[in-house]
Amino acid sequence: MNQAVRHDLLRILSELCDHAPDLGFGQLIANLAFLARASGPSDVYDVEDEELLEAARSHLLDLERRSDRLASSNPA
Repeated sequence: MNQAVRHDLLRILSELCDHAPDLGFGQLIANLAFLARASGPSDVYDVEDEELLEAARSHLLDLERRSDRLASSNPA
């Protein structure tokens, strides 16, 4: 286990939880495992931390872009 990868993954998971507060933590992990592997139900068990981290980074970036687009299209 690479502790730096685990630390980064936990930090990004926290940020993802802030962007999607209605999503359960287990749902978040399952979704990220699928994004990382896209091969089926065993994804959660088989996914490597590095794969999960990359999927989490990509998903967070996507959510941030969506949030920015919504904010710019709905001026206060």
